Amino acid sequence: MVIEHVAFQHPAPVEAAEWYCAQLGLRVARASDGPAKARFLADSAGRTVLEIYRNPAAPVPDYPAQSPLTLHVALLSDAPDADVARLTAAGATLVEKPAPTADGDLLGMLRDPWGVPLQIVLRAKPLLG
Repeated sequence: MVIEHVAFQHPAPVEAAEWYCAQLGLRVARASDGPAKARFLADSAGRTVLEIYRNPAAPVPDYPAQSPLTLHVALLSDAPDADVARLTAAGATLVEKPAPTADGDLLGMLRDPWGVPLQIVLRAKPLLG
């Protein structure tokens, strides 16, 4: 099987989709104007789709109160420090500056303007090759 998309409740899917497209380089692959206001966001490589929505049938998690280790969206970056600076200037909140891991990766953590955790990643070795 192949993963088609990953989805999660977002407090402001329409506004977040605009921000994700402008700031993260994603594009809206499909949008729904139904009650959930779902937005399917594709990455620039055309390999990953992220769905954000606000379905009234379920609560939106309190992302700002949760540890970013509970859930986060990881984004590859060639320049983590520069991307963290750019994203915080655009409304993201810094959680942790990019720092090296034992595996040689560089990881930083932000929250989008609505509190959803975003991890900024520079891999020493790609996850998939």
